Amino acid sequence: MPAEITLLLILSLIIWGAPFIAKLLRMPTTPVEIILGSVLAFMGLIHHHEYFDIVAEVGFLYLMFLAGMEVDLKQITRSPKSLIRKAVFFNFSLWALALGSGLLFNLNTIVIISLPLISIGLLASLSKNYGKEEGWIRLAFIVGVLGEVVSIAALTIIDAVSSVGFGLALFQKLGYLFLFILVIYLLYRALHLLFWWYPELKRILMPKLDTSDQDVRLAIALFFILISLMLALDFELALGTFIAGVAISAFFHHEKHLEEKMSSLGFGFLVPLFFIHVGASFDLNALAYPRVVTGAVLITLLMIGMRILGGYHLKRIAGDRNALLSAFALSMPLTLIIAVATIGYDASIIDIIIYYQLILASLFEVILSMLAIKLLRKGGGRSKSTP
Repeated sequence: MPAEITLLLILSLIIWGAPFIAKLLRMPTTPVEIILGSVLAFMGLIHHHEYFDIVAEVGFLYLMFLAGMEVDLKQITRSPKSLIRKAVFFNFSLWALALGSGLLFNLNTIVIISLPLISIGLLASLSKNYGKEEGWIRLAFIVGVLGEVVSIAALTIIDAVSSVGFGLALFQKLGYLFLFILVIYLLYRALHLLFWWYPELKRILMPKLDTSDQDVRLAIALFFILISLMLALDFELALGTFIAGVAISAFFHHEKHLEEKMSSLGFGFLVPLFFIHVGASFDLNALAYPRVVTGAVLITLLMIGMRILGGYHLKRIAGDRNALLSAFALSMPLTLIIAVATIGYDASIIDIIIYYQLILASLFEVILSMLAIKLLRKGGGRSKSTP
């Protein structure tokens, strides 16, 4: 049987069977998909293929798109100033702790940069499982959005440094990035004003009585338009898809069923393929390499420990349990760590050992954090809303 057909059949069986295995093992579905991908790749049943790589990349971008759709800008802007202040302190403390840990353990620069990264991509998965009205999830989104912006900016800077080096070209590219963010903000304000004066435009773009799925078509069109724009500007693609999701959430929140439609497509097809691909990207033979496991454990403990310490800023406004749940929810910057590790390895900033340490640590964090969240949720029931 041709390898392409075998790969397609195996991927189909994993997508369909992973939820049953997760239920049997009493584990979240995401780590199960990652583990299955890694084990089956080790057995030779899954291999890298051009189409598999492309669809997995789309799955990652779609996950960032869904994360953007979960962001409620009105809720964030209307949040108490004390909450925003605590969120800023939380993110600042991560970078301060990362610098201190780097000096203490003599860590590589790429590892130090990876420690405080925050990605809310997996928060979309947690939101689907536990409900986005949970107080700790809402808190994690508010804190995570600020951290995500800083993290994507850091990723963009690392990418720029690796491609153009230090010098005038770097400052020029960073200038373009800040200009782009400014244009996006002005465009948001302009559209907000336009829809305020002409609210019927929303109904035209997403009609109530719709037999052609115009809402889905618009969302997918915006998704690919922002990807095209990022490609043209040579910026991080995840930034564009995240902005696309935020735009849909900000201007078309009246369309209640759109999020469910987009989420079903993502978590039923594209996103699982991305997680399987992440697992398949890790060579289990690397577990026998010197310092890979010990280094990954150290990075994992540092990242989770830093967020638990950072949660101290949140417990006064959310309570101990909500703060701890939010800390674990923000301990899974899987996608950004893999991106930073790949950039660092391709640019010869890190060696293969550190590369595998970061990849393995990103997997450990997802598995441990999701299990910790499940145990905390099981032990405490439904959490209260944040102020």
